Amino acid sequence: MLKPLKLALNTASDLSHKSLHYAGNAFDRVFKAASLVQAGQTPFETLHTNGLVSLRYYPPLEEDAIEIDGLSIPVERSAHKTPIVIIPPLAVNMLIYDLFPTRSLVRFLRAKGFEVYLIDWGIPQREHTHYNLHTYVAELLPEYLNRVREHSGEQELSLHGWSMGGMFTMFYSALSQDQHIRNAIVVGLPIDSHASGVLGMIYQRLADVSGAVYRRTGFHIHKVKPHWFHTPGWANTLGFKLTNPIGSAMGYWELLVRLGDREFVTNHATTSAFLDKMVAYPGGVVQDTLVRVWVDNQLAKGQIQIGDDFARLENVNANLLAIAGETDTLATPGAAKRIMDHVSSVDKTFRVAPGGHMGILAGSKAPRASWLELADWLAARSD
Repeated sequence: MLKPLKLALNTASDLSHKSLHYAGNAFDRVFKAASLVQAGQTPFETLHTNGLVSLRYYPPLEEDAIEIDGLSIPVERSAHKTPIVIIPPLAVNMLIYDLFPTRSLVRFLRAKGFEVYLIDWGIPQREHTHYNLHTYVAELLPEYLNRVREHSGEQELSLHGWSMGGMFTMFYSALSQDQHIRNAIVVGLPIDSHASGVLGMIYQRLADVSGAVYRRTGFHIHKVKPHWFHTPGWANTLGFKLTNPIGSAMGYWELLVRLGDREFVTNHATTSAFLDKMVAYPGGVVQDTLVRVWVDNQLAKGQIQIGDDFARLENVNANLLAIAGETDTLATPGAAKRIMDHVSSVDKTFRVAPGGHMGILAGSKAPRASWLELADWLAARSD
């Protein structure tokens, strides 16, 4: 009689303890999410800012070794000669490059002996809505790359660009014909946007409609004032999640299922700190990108209009490493591989890595699937 009663009491006690644990995790995730976030822990120095855009420098690590995805990475004390400059896309916040202490691209590259700089584009406001591709590629990038050269004392640079950051990397190299860009790494960069699966078919249809409207009325999207295209951060967050709606929904479902797993709850809060806090796109950039990259598909022909000039990919001769995501719906492998047809680089490599548009940069598989190869490729070309 006493044994079943004792068992029942123990079971009730366990259930009560688990319920409190689940409730505590749920409360923290909803009301104290900021305390769970692990992103942005690698120290950096701000070398320059114009009030919107800033230049970061990541100083040498103090540890003898760091852990990345279960791997112990010895910290190299002697730096490679050629610094690397990370050129992010717009709309994202910089947490993506320092997402977890054990999954931080800037921390990994610093441990591998590279001098690491990052251009933080800041949070554009309505007053910046006229900023377009020319603003970033022909005005801001040259200024900030010169700041890197002044600080590092090196003329030759390596550039790393993900998504639109890859566009900026290629457009700058092609337009400026800067012969001191030694290495270029582009990740998730669409060249033939009409080849990007379902989205590519939508862009093709938009191109047909746009062409028909222009022939009949003479109307062109570039005749509209840029402020009509200014896209707030919440809209960019929604748009990014809608590129993989099933995955986004499953992420929250998995949170409910694994609410008792504190580590999972912490990881979910950290990832959401990036995904849920995207920033605005200036209207001029949206206008230029929509027309020239997505609808007119100019890059598929090897060039793109930047202001009154044309950036021709044949002018790019830096050593090139291009990485595409196996399941990327924004820049499919077929859309990304076309870069190999246009650049003049003698040393050029194309790789397909597991993951979607975000996963290939900072997903759980990225360190083993692409970071290690990236570091080896870059080290062989940086001294």
